[in-house]
Amino acid sequence: MVPFFVQIKCQLGRSYEVANAIADAEIASEIYSTAGEFDLLVKFYVAEGTDIGHFVNEKVQRISGIQDTRTIITFKAFAS
Repeated sequence: MVPFFVQIKCQLGRSYEVANAIADAEIASEIYSTAGEFDLLVKFYVAEGTDIGHFVNEKVQRISGIQDTRTIITFKAFAS
């Protein structure tokens, strides 16, 4: 499985609604509310070879209340 993160900017007043819609869709591993430019940080896992851009476009950006996204693709996890 390939992990990646998406920062999500929600329409004003809709952060909880968006977070709940993502949780209900059962597509995310973890969902965090954040302060700053983006409202949510969401961790996803997809199968090796999955087109991440297509996944974000089809599964994430179509959720009502999302204004903008920023996808962060990771390369290596370091143990502490």
